[in-house]
Amino acid sequence: MKSIVLLLSLLVFAQFNAQDEIQWMTMNDALEAQKQSPKKIFMDVYTHWCGPCKLLDKNTFSDKNVIKFINSNYYPVKFNAEGPDPITYEDFTYTNPNYQPERKGRNATHFFADALNIPGYPSLIFFEENGKLIQAVPGYKSPQELEIYLKMIANDDYKELTTMEAWEAYQKKFKGTF
Repeated sequence: MKSIVLLLSLLVFAQFNAQDEIQWMTMNDALEAQKQSPKKIFMDVYTHWCGPCKLLDKNTFSDKNVIKFINSNYYPVKFNAEGPDPITYEDFTYTNPNYQPERKGRNATHFFADALNIPGYPSLIFFEENGKLIQAVPGYKSPQELEIYLKMIANDDYKELTTMEAWEAYQKKFKGTF
């Protein structure tokens, strides 16, 4: 009986702890998870030397509303745009053959970052439930600035925003809660 109570306590603790941080995964793991349970992917593209990337982790990805929303609505992916890990996307494996592990600071750009046409770091990339690219949002975003993108894409509102005027009207009408 004690072991059952202990097990249940650990499960409850793990559930609460899971919401204390974003449950980051690799792109390969997220694409595999989509096959079992379709869900959009939210990708944080960063580099180790990027100051705004570190601020995004510290200020935005630590916000309880951001954590809860991303964990509930997306497969969250953390992708080092200068890292060595291979990514298989749309039947092609992207690598970083020029990666130098001993290098400090900037490193070679991963071919997957090139394929996504990353405009700068950080960049926040959204993918559909089937893995198709939706949108890249470049630059640092506060929790309140990120909220509109997270909700617009999670709710499929982006599909109706086909003009700049529609996007501007959407922004004016949007009421944030973060």
